[in-house]
Amino acid sequence: MPNQEARLDRLFKALADPTRRAVVARLCRGPAAVAELARPFDMALPSFLQHLSVLKACELIESQKSGRVRMVRLRPKALRQAESWIAQQRDQWERRLDQFDDYVKSLKPKDDES
Repeated sequence: MPNQEARLDRLFKALADPTRRAVVARLCRGPAAVAELARPFDMALPSFLQHLSVLKACELIESQKSGRVRMVRLRPKALRQAESWIAQQRDQWERRLDQFDDYVKSLKPKDDES
């Protein structure tokens, strides 16, 4: 579990940055060349490549060079890990809220049927 938690920490840290989230959102539509991915951002290419490096380190993306073009694609498996963790948290909070709702209902005075 500690290894899985560390992986999840790296994933959420990577997704905390708006540039990296935008890259992931773009890659959801399909693979893209590094130059295409970098175009919308007002930063030097080496700075943008650091963002890609973070995404690659947490296994969110993979890249492959074809001739002079480096193509980048999304690896959805990493996103599924985050989705699973979020679903577990949601289930836990829904159970807690249901218990709280039951408790609040038990505090209400019941109408006498006289």
